[in-house]
Amino acid sequence: MKKLMYVAAMACCFSTFANTAPEVVPAEQSVNSIEESFAKLGVTVSSIEDSPIAGLKTVLTDKGVLYASMDGKYLMQGNLIDLENRINVTDQALSGVRKEGVAQYEDSMIVYKAENEKHQITVFTDITCGYCRKLHRELEDYLSAGITVKYLAYPRGGLQGSGYEDLRNVWCAKDAAKALTDAKAGQKVAKVENCSAPVSEHYQLGQSFGLSGTPAIILDDGTLIPGYQPADSLSKMLEEKSTKS
Repeated sequence: MKKLMYVAAMACCFSTFANTAPEVVPAEQSVNSIEESFAKLGVTVSSIEDSPIAGLKTVLTDKGVLYASMDGKYLMQGNLIDLENRINVTDQALSGVRKEGVAQYEDSMIVYKAENEKHQITVFTDITCGYCRKLHRELEDYLSAGITVKYLAYPRGGLQGSGYEDLRNVWCAKDAAKALTDAKAGQKVAKVENCSAPVSEHYQLGQSFGLSGTPAIILDDGTLIPGYQPADSLSKMLEEKSTKS
């Protein structure tokens, strides 16, 4: 009964929105209004685009995809679904952003390259995350399947505390790949003096992708796969994508 009431309420909300004539706001004024409103919330806007819904703008931010009314008075957060075509419009809007963002940090990734590489994945990881450790314990399975694994840092506790510092020191280690493996095996992380690893930049990048946890896997086309995936399942998914493309 509660579910039916919820669906009915959502239908009512969408019906009301659809039947309300959107306020006509000049394009430049609309952009300024939205940016000002979001700035008050501490959210940085990177771009503002039209959405499939009249009067609603798609806003790409450092906190992911959000939606706003033309005048910037109303904000909506969540996934926008194209029911007719069964497409997650919100995730689709982020795919290009993820693809471009990941490319900018290629030089600061910790990479485990498959000898017979067929695919590459980028994984936002944290050394204290149980499923991150599980994925890494099975690293040879991914490499054997021809999947190169590239890591970006994503401290789950944010940019403070020992978790953040340990990730910085791992990334600054002389042999970062070994340091990451050791850290995920529970070994103590050695401190590196004058460390300037871009862990905070990785974290902010993940935030802009709308990450909610680790591990988070980004495919070459910008698709986000939240959570752990076993190597065989991931390999099958990647092969199917390659066939369709």
